[in-house]
Amino acid sequence: MRAFIIGINGKMGRMLVDTAAESGFTAVGGLDRVPHPTVPTFADASAVNVAFDVIIDFSRPELLDAVVALSRAHKTPVVLATTGYSEKQLAEIEQLSREVPVLKSANMSVGVNLLLSLVAQAAKALGNYDIEIVEKHHNKKVDAPSGTALLLADAARDARGTAPYVYGRNGHCPRNEGEIGIHAVRGGTIVGEHDVLFCGKDETVSISHTALSRVVFAQGAFRAAHFLLTAAPGLYSMKDVL
Repeated sequence: MRAFIIGINGKMGRMLVDTAAESGFTAVGGLDRVPHPTVPTFADASAVNVAFDVIIDFSRPELLDAVVALSRAHKTPVVLATTGYSEKQLAEIEQLSREVPVLKSANMSVGVNLLLSLVAQAAKALGNYDIEIVEKHHNKKVDAPSGTALLLADAARDARGTAPYVYGRNGHCPRNEGEIGIHAVRGGTIVGEHDVLFCGKDETVSISHTALSRVVFAQGAFRAAHFLLTAAPGLYSMKDVL
């Protein structure tokens, strides 16, 4: 099976190339301003002249137009692992999913997607506990909070009902009942850490996930790609894969 990788010379792009064979894929091409040393690389989507079965994107939101154009031109499914999309871009993704299978997830890790289920269960069972989410990433990550932190917050909120989000705290800011606090840390080479705290009277329950390597994201992306190859057009998440 042939994969075309957006941002192929980035950290995740190179990881996808290096681990493709383990999942039964071959990286046959990629889109990037800087050529990959071993895989045909194109700076412009209109110049792509290789055949492929699926597109995998771990790049940046501003490349979405190129991803959509490639998918339509080659009629191939898309795995979107990029975060920080605007409302307009989300509408474009929704439109594309009516034509081809599209899977969008802020985190491709199987463990994180299990975490989402556990957080929902805990939020429902610990209905009167305060919820605080802390996410940590490397110093090159540009969006905050992480897409995964928002997924976790959404899982907790959906289990409880309406809950306002508070991003960080500064100055005089007493906690309001029912709110979900979300906090971002950026430093060094942290791959990704997420902690969800349920703070009650005299006890705290913590549910955590730590990514020790980007390999887990690549493995999840290829697992999603396998799923899309036999899926009908539609917008999917990792929950559908699992």
